Amino acid sequence: MMQRKPETLVEGLKFGEGPRWRDGRLWYSDFYAHHVRAVDLDGAVETIVEVPGQPSGLGWDAEGRLLIVSMLDRRLLRFDDGSLSEVADLSDRVSAPCNDMVVDAKGRAYIGNFGFERHKGQDPKTTSMWRVDPDGAVHRAADDLMFPNGTVITPDGRALVVGETFAARLTAFDIAGDGSLSNRRLWAEMEGGVPDGICLDAEGAIWVADPRGNRVVRLLEGGRVTDEIGFGDRGAYACMLGGPDRKHLFIITNIDSGQAAADAGVGAIEVVEVDVAGAGLP
Repeated sequence: MMQRKPETLVEGLKFGEGPRWRDGRLWYSDFYAHHVRAVDLDGAVETIVEVPGQPSGLGWDAEGRLLIVSMLDRRLLRFDDGSLSEVADLSDRVSAPCNDMVVDAKGRAYIGNFGFERHKGQDPKTTSMWRVDPDGAVHRAADDLMFPNGTVITPDGRALVVGETFAARLTAFDIAGDGSLSNRRLWAEMEGGVPDGICLDAEGAIWVADPRGNRVVRLLEGGRVTDEIGFGDRGAYACMLGGPDRKHLFIITNIDSGQAAADAGVGAIEVVEVDVAGAGLP
């Protein structure tokens, strides 16, 4: 098991989400602050854009333009030439906040959502994942998912794995040429934990942020844990492999995911070097 101690890269976040490595920086949403930001390895932070509806999942289309999930109004936005525009409106299909997203090499965005208003005390229920194509067309990608959250696509573009947070499992699908998903199967169960943000490495293992367990774990298909990094009394909510050789594991931590986190402003991005480089998308 890995014994390395993470170092703090950024402090003072209200609530970080959607970390992505691109062009020498880690991009991330600070959603209660309504900002998408980027930070380099020296800790220099730039605010990229303000998103009034709370930004979450991030990605880039095939032309290199930033795509942003707007949580509360349940839209997919594009940031280009200094302004935001709407790619797709999911509000007539999704009844609770949208969250994480992965964008494939063709620019198709697979978007999850809560499925229920968890911060308003609603009971958990299953929901659908939606695919938004580059032309803005919206398609139902998968049904009966329990809080579809962090999502990855394998380097060959042929498989997608999504974390079902409140089902404590990772679920895999095959990706067809038209972007449709099939052959649903269990990738791993996560006993005693809840998968939030995830990222894939070059050996096919998945790093999983587990806010309930205050840790990130490296899982093999089938569920065996090879490495674990704990964060004391702080939850780990998202993770991403990046850096010059994609061996820097960035972890977003906080004390909570609700209003207490927003009020306290003590979220952080922590980083530790690992042995196996990142792979696939995001």
